[in-house]
Amino acid sequence: MSRKLRMGMVGGGEGAFIGGVHRMAAALDGQIELVCGAFSSDAERSRRSGEALFIDPKRVYPDFQTMIESEKALPSDQRMDFVSIVTPNHVHFAPAKMALENGFHVICDKPLSFNLEEALELEKVVEKTGMLFALTHNYTGYPMVKQARAMVKNGDIGKIRKVVVEYPQGWLATKREDEQSKQASWRTDPSKSGIAGALGDIGTHAENLAEYITGLKIKELLADMSIFVEGRQLDDDANVLLRFDNGAKGILHCSQISAGEENGLNIRIWGEKGGLEWHQENPNSLIIKWLDRPKEILRTGQSFLYPAMTPPEVANAHTRIPGGHPEGYLEAFANVYRNFAKHIQSLVAGQPHDPMYDYPSVSDGVRGMKFIYKVVESNQKGSWVEVN
Repeated sequence: MSRKLRMGMVGGGEGAFIGGVHRMAAALDGQIELVCGAFSSDAERSRRSGEALFIDPKRVYPDFQTMIESEKALPSDQRMDFVSIVTPNHVHFAPAKMALENGFHVICDKPLSFNLEEALELEKVVEKTGMLFALTHNYTGYPMVKQARAMVKNGDIGKIRKVVVEYPQGWLATKREDEQSKQASWRTDPSKSGIAGALGDIGTHAENLAEYITGLKIKELLADMSIFVEGRQLDDDANVLLRFDNGAKGILHCSQISAGEENGLNIRIWGEKGGLEWHQENPNSLIIKWLDRPKEILRTGQSFLYPAMTPPEVANAHTRIPGGHPEGYLEAFANVYRNFAKHIQSLVAGQPHDPMYDYPSVSDGVRGMKFIYKVVESNQKGSWVEVN
C-alpha cells in the first residue's frame, strides 16, 4: 500500500482521556492519519474538537451517522479506511455496526459493548460483512507479554497449573463521581457503563491477559463483588476464583478502591516446569522461575529473546527502542494499531496476514462480555457458574 491509512474517529473530543491515547497510538508508526471525526454527541463540541485537531471542517461531523454516510459517498481515494470508536460503553455498538455494514473496518475501545446481546450481534455482523474488527486490549501489545505467550505456547514452563492475575487501582477510593469527574461519572453509571463497574473497566483487561498469555479459556468461576464506596451504583472491587479448560486453577481480582495503587496490573503463571511473572508498572522485565535452576529475568530489546525462528523474534517485533529504555503504555497501544493496520494493508494487497502481528478481535470482546455477565451471575447466586 503506497499511502497512509485514513482513520475516522467517533468520540474522543474535548475533555476525553482515551481519545487522545488512541490518536497518539495510531500516529506513532506514521502509517495512519486522522482525516475525519464525529468527536462528540454535541455538534458544537465536535466542531471545536475537530478545529483543535486541524481536521478539514467539511469532515468534522455532528454525529456518527452523518460521518459514515458522508464518508461512504466520497470517492474511494478520499474516504476513510476505518473507524476508531472511543466513546463510553453504551455508544460502542451503534457506530460499530453501522460502520461495518457500510464497508468500513473498525477498531473499538473495550469492553466491546454495553451488553452481551450487542456483543453477540457485532460478532455476527463482522462474520457476515468480512470486515476487520480490533479491540484495544492494549496490554497484549507489550513485548514481554508477547514473550510470555510464546514461551507458554512452546511448552517452556510445561502444562499450566495455576494463574493469578491482579488489577488494583485506587483512583475511585472516594466518590469521585460526585466531584464533576467525567471519567468517574460514566464509569460508575449503569446507564452508560452497563452491568459492571470496575469489573467491566479493568477486570476485562485481567481476564483477557490471562487467556491471551496462557492460550487457555476460563471454564468456570466463582465471584464475590463489592461496592465499598457508599452510594455508588456499580462494583468497585471484585474477587474471582477461576477454573480453566485444561484443569488449571486461578484467581483474578480487580479493584478501584485499593488506596495508593496506580495501575498495578500483574500476572503470575505456574506450569509443571516453571513460572512466569509480569508487572505492567515494570513492563520491560519478564521474570522466569524454574523448578531446577536459578531464576531468570528477561529484558525488552535483547537480541536473544525467544523464539529465534526467523528474525524478528515475536517480542522484538513489538519493541521500538533499544534495551534499557522503557517500552510503555503508548507503545503497547500503538502495537495494536500497527498490527491492525498491517492486516488492512495485507487485505488490500490480497496477501495473507502474518499471525505474529496479532491483535484482539471481536471474539475476544465477546469473551470479555460473557466474563462480565458470568461474574455478575455468580455473585448473585453465590455459586460456581459455567462460562461458555
